[in-house]
Amino acid sequence: MAPPLALIAEDEPLLAQHLGQMLRKAWPELTLCDVAEDGIQAVQSALARRPDILFFDIRMPGQTGLEAAAELVDAWPEDTPFPALVFVTAYDQYAIEAFEAQAMDYLLKPVTAARLLHTVNRLRQWWTQRQARDAGAALQLALRQLQQLQPLMRTPLASGSPAGPTSPAPQPLQWVQASVGNTIHMVAVNDIVYLEAADKYVRVLTATQEFLIRTPLKELLVQLDPVQFWQVHRGTVVRAAGIASARRDETGRLTVALRERPETLAVSRLYAQQFKSM
Repeated sequence: MAPPLALIAEDEPLLAQHLGQMLRKAWPELTLCDVAEDGIQAVQSALARRPDILFFDIRMPGQTGLEAAAELVDAWPEDTPFPALVFVTAYDQYAIEAFEAQAMDYLLKPVTAARLLHTVNRLRQWWTQRQARDAGAALQLALRQLQQLQPLMRTPLASGSPAGPTSPAPQPLQWVQASVGNTIHMVAVNDIVYLEAADKYVRVLTATQEFLIRTPLKELLVQLDPVQFWQVHRGTVVRAAGIASARRDETGRLTVALRERPETLAVSRLYAQQFKSM
């Protein structure tokens, strides 16, 4: 049996080096195939190297560890078992409990040798069991785990300081301000059909118009009512009432047709459970 491959994604070089050294001591058979400096590089490296285990820092530039994991789930080849995910985090206790409840392991910074050994023992057991699983089962397991963590993915990352009293939830966004030349257009949220990330902008599409705004999609997402606006892809959010139908092709991939626009939009694996009745 070939030894497992691991990839570390950590934007602080000293912490990445320290984790790599401790892993070599705790699990000498483990091969560290790469260290990525941010979430985007982590996705590229993981798809190229196909590691068996991912150690993802939560806070990284470009993409968070959760966002990188979500992108990997959607892009991962179906004939290759999806890797085990271990999140390295400075999250407060509430977030740690959320990770723990979903049976996804985590390492709290600063990582200690004793806690890492606990993780390694779990991973060793997982590695033995995975040899009897097919690739599809491993991917479905990762999908279920990330789907259960979606509330955290739609929430701005908190600092690592202890949690204080919770603030009242902000009211959902009612208007989007979009500048066109010297004119500011007030776009009612209820008129939006879908939003799509496009480089440094977000496309705001109504039934008859399109606007570009500079607010990142992830910032808009936390201000939208999740009952009315569904994320169907990491770069696409659709008003649920604007969806006319969802269609699954022969490969199992979903697309949605819209009531007021001619486009069809791809639905990623991570968000397909919203159409689970199909």
